[in-house]
Amino acid sequence: MQNERNQPIRVAIQGVAGCFHDAAARQYFDGKEVETIPFDSFPALFDALSADASLLGIVAIENTIAGSLLANHELLRQSNHTIIGEHSVRISHVLCALPGETIDSISEVNSHPMALMQCEQYLRRHPNMRMVEKFDTAGSAEEIAREKLNGHAAVCGEFAANLYGLEILEKGIETNKRNFTRFLILADPLLASDIKPGEQYLNKASVVFTLPHNHGALSKVLTILSFYDINLTKIQSLPVVGREWEYRFYADLTFSSYFRYRQSLQAIRPLTNEFRILGEYVERVGIN
Repeated sequence: MQNERNQPIRVAIQGVAGCFHDAAARQYFDGKEVETIPFDSFPALFDALSADASLLGIVAIENTIAGSLLANHELLRQSNHTIIGEHSVRISHVLCALPGETIDSISEVNSHPMALMQCEQYLRRHPNMRMVEKFDTAGSAEEIAREKLNGHAAVCGEFAANLYGLEILEKGIETNKRNFTRFLILADPLLASDIKPGEQYLNKASVVFTLPHNHGALSKVLTILSFYDINLTKIQSLPVVGREWEYRFYADLTFSSYFRYRQSLQAIRPLTNEFRILGEYVERVGIN
């Protein structure tokens, strides 16, 4: 494994240190030394994974409010990397500022536009706080700390606030308390075989396939999966560019028998085109 010689586990993240990707990576590898490597975008992250086989990655794949991150589904499919695990995180925001600031002294609030939107009800109750959009939640906290911006506050995660030494003025300011993001842990296939659990522990898989434009094609696949006691927990379709009325399906499957799961794949392969297993891993039931 990557840390067998007391080396930290190196994980590529999208965003700056302290972001939710950073926090999720450290939670997933709890108890191990983790070095996160930030990238500005998901394409840049996947490029880095392709260039360095020793590097792991963590990628947000769906959110309970925003839905599936379709672009990340495609980046994963186009990459050579495999899923070795998943981790779900409750997205909770805090309002933080330089030590000594108070709610009344804040005149400007900085954060990613999505985070500002998620906390809009709270922020509207404080009309003295002008909302200003920034590139990143944790990046907003870092900028306030670095530039010592008095009168400014950031909306970010508690991990970022603590990392940059800001004072938390209010916790849990998000409107929807049931906001969760699911992250996937990615590895080069050669490294994955050394990291992921043995077959006896695996109970979830992500697959992608296309189907011919035939009547009942998807129904036949679902019927076979049901016959083998495979639970379909998610299915997402995207049109195949340049091929009229043909769709690519991303599916998450859970199972209690790895043998029957593998049997089901052999049964559905003849009905599909371009079938690929994106990863086999352990389902994470608990949410932090």
